[in-house]
Amino acid sequence: MIKTMKTIEFIKMHGIGNDFVILDSRLQPFENKYDLSKKLGDRHFGVGGDQIIFMEPSTTADVLMRIYNPDGSESGACGNATRCVADILIKEKWALAPKLDTTFECSIETRAGILKCIRVDMGEPRLDWSQIPLSRDCDTLNLPIGGDGVSHPVVVNMGNPHCVFFVDDIERIDITKIGRRFEVDPIFPDRANIEFVEVINKEHVKMRVWERGAGITLGCGSGACASAVAAMRRGVTGRKITVSMDGGDLTIEWSKADNHVYMTGPVAYVFKGQFLLE
Repeated sequence: MIKTMKTIEFIKMHGIGNDFVILDSRLQPFENKYDLSKKLGDRHFGVGGDQIIFMEPSTTADVLMRIYNPDGSESGACGNATRCVADILIKEKWALAPKLDTTFECSIETRAGILKCIRVDMGEPRLDWSQIPLSRDCDTLNLPIGGDGVSHPVVVNMGNPHCVFFVDDIERIDITKIGRRFEVDPIFPDRANIEFVEVINKEHVKMRVWERGAGITLGCGSGACASAVAAMRRGVTGRKITVSMDGGDLTIEWSKADNHVYMTGPVAYVFKGQFLLE
């Protein structure tokens, strides 16, 4: 008996090393995203990526972006993926009207809300304990948890829950051990992304990240935003800073004018391909 084989097309992109498998499901819907994300996200037997991105039709924006981790769980926001999808959309608009002297914008619907892009508007940070969410009422500027040389993180929701530890020397931190431990701490009912931040000066911090459902990644856009907001809330930086990660730098600004967090940084196309499904 001959098996029927199905191929799906994808684009591989990354933003500062935070890499994605992007599927355009505006015309071709994909069923069972949980299993498909696990297959595609596997770096040995699939394509490999920190997240699997589905571009779907939207009635309120240019596209609906669904974000899945390699373990099949769904995320609410991803800043680097947003910039990658925005680049695809803006190139599509440019192809339709290449002679127009204009700057194209786009809007992307996510579980965290609608994000507007030239530079990515990540919206307002959510700072109340119930918005993170936490399992109990706590001070989100000095969360009473710690261990393994870290303590009293700042917690922020930038579409996902983020737990930001400030450290003196980021290279001496056991990211895997500490990240894995606090991702599933009972205080985070939805789990959390764990960031480690070393302040260089008022305009510059270093950040490393353990992403829930993905582990250590080279960069995290929403994590960079959360880390910047945490540093600004602590008063250790100004309102516009550079966040350096293993994969590169992002510029993050927390605007006083509208309370929104804005992110600027590069994206890159790696390759296009087809994946064979049995």
